[in-house]
Amino acid sequence: MSALETTPNPLVRRSDRLGRRRIVNRSMEVLAWLAAAIAVAILGVVVWSVARRGASELNLDLFTKSPVQFAIGNVKQGLANAFVGSIVLVAVATAMALPVGILIAVYLNEFAPPSIESGVSLVLDVLNGIPSIVIAIFVFGLLVVGHGQSGLAGSFALATLMLPLVTRTTMEVLALVPDSLREAGLGLGVPRWRTTLSIVLPQTIGGVLTGTVLAVARIAGETAPLLLVSSVVGTAVKWNPTQALYSVPLAIFEDSESPVPADHARAWAAALVLLLFIMCASLGARWLASRSRRKLGRTAR
Repeated sequence: MSALETTPNPLVRRSDRLGRRRIVNRSMEVLAWLAAAIAVAILGVVVWSVARRGASELNLDLFTKSPVQFAIGNVKQGLANAFVGSIVLVAVATAMALPVGILIAVYLNEFAPPSIESGVSLVLDVLNGIPSIVIAIFVFGLLVVGHGQSGLAGSFALATLMLPLVTRTTMEVLALVPDSLREAGLGLGVPRWRTTLSIVLPQTIGGVLTGTVLAVARIAGETAPLLLVSSVVGTAVKWNPTQALYSVPLAIFEDSESPVPADHARAWAAALVLLLFIMCASLGARWLASRSRRKLGRTAR
């Protein structure tokens, strides 16, 4: 037997490895597509199920009428107090969390030393992972015990849930701003704080709005914090945040537990409205994120 016959051909082995890699790559692609299809199918089933049960009650009365306790006969009812309460709660929570989150992100990304940045970032990640019921118990002991329930307490609980989302999103967008913009401002003798305020922050408006929209979509459906801090309410429409305010998640929870079929229908309709709001907010956030990336890409060039 000659030496040529006993020596393995490296080209054949390389070809075998290439074939196996192609098979593994194609298998992983199929698994990824399958996982994506399962996720889309689950979302489709949820949307279709909620829409099928709630579309019949989706009318103007749902947004303009308040519920009537112990109603006799065919009385038109809605959830106007819940929608108004949710608007006030989310608006006040956004006003609390947005400026604080932006300031934290600016300090960590632009001014803080690495040790402080890593420590505070870890705290934000932990805060983002805390269950909402734990936040509810904390706010209940801090603001409700001895003072009573109020919309401000509910907004503070929601703002606590919003804060890490807004901060982390703003930090990620600030990190995408080219350092050449900062160096240009500093090279002209502009103070660092003025450079950050006048040059860096305007480049991140789209990203900040994206994080805010995602955070609002996250807290819009939170029920646990509001059960403890803003649930003792009546049927009147209230705009005053110093009073306990009704909310859409709380209305869904209570109406779904009611023995009256009409309440169940309103709960499904409210769930459909909340689901559509979250879907629209998510789509808007994706559009804002893509627009912000294009803007930062043009700035970098």
